[in-house]
Amino acid sequence: MKIALDPHMHRHLNLRDLCRKAAELGYEHIELSPRDDFLPWWVRPRAHKERIAEFKAALKDHGVQLASILPMYRWASPHEDERQAAVRYWKEAIAISAEMGCDTMNSEFGRGPSPDRSHRASCCGGMHTHEHSEAAWWRSIEELVPVFEREGVTLNMEPHPEDWCETLHPAIDMLKTIGSTNVKFLYCAPHTFYFGDDMARMIRDAGPLIAHVHVADTYNHKASSGLRYIINPPGAKVTIHQHMDMYQGEINWDVFFSSLAAVGFDGIITACVFGWEERADDSGRFMRSEIQKYVDKYWPGKLG
Repeated sequence: MKIALDPHMHRHLNLRDLCRKAAELGYEHIELSPRDDFLPWWVRPRAHKERIAEFKAALKDHGVQLASILPMYRWASPHEDERQAAVRYWKEAIAISAEMGCDTMNSEFGRGPSPDRSHRASCCGGMHTHEHSEAAWWRSIEELVPVFEREGVTLNMEPHPEDWCETLHPAIDMLKTIGSTNVKFLYCAPHTFYFGDDMARMIRDAGPLIAHVHVADTYNHKASSGLRYIINPPGAKVTIHQHMDMYQGEINWDVFFSSLAAVGFDGIITACVFGWEERADDSGRFMRSEIQKYVDKYWPGKLG
């Protein structure tokens, strides 16, 4: 069991100070989300050899390890030039992960092409359909899975609101169809209400495929006759959720953690709060403490 920090709210820190900050907040593991000086959003990695060496030294100096690395590339773009570039970037990112000694990466199914190349708001942009993006993703995954297997790196995948795949059961089916022990599922708690209403059943359905979870709270956007959020104009096509501290939303954390324990989960638990950068330190400490309480309750003897 690893309890990791997603340090997005601390991304203004350089990598050495980031490692120091994670240790100060009580974490021994980091899930490195996109940042401009290492693996930026959408574009080629900028983690050159000197920076990799500096980062490895900082991790060692502060007693922190990388639990996972999270890249985001347009590997589901129906535009073949974007898709091919994304595959190249993925291969570089996998090599960087291996060089960092990190055997786990995680990502999302993808939102299709760059919005600059679309003419209307949708996950896949302009004239393209969800089917176009799924077909593009399959071409990418068929090329990349052998690379993950060769490098000994596991990929944990999550469906995300606004992706071409944003619900749980299709994601599970596709990941099982890949048939690789190097591809597993990431259950993101703040996406629960996009997945469905019975969290315990959904976790049972995913079962041992779950190797990674993101912990943050959210409101049920479907509650109160769909008026938990009021969107103007009414009926506008939007996707919305939060990544808040535990107990600020409507996730039942006893159900969440007890259900994970029941399916034998023993993977990465990432504190994944984004909403309060002005109190990032307090949030990080609070999440580390609360997650540990549930680990102690449902996995006696696991240190986290």
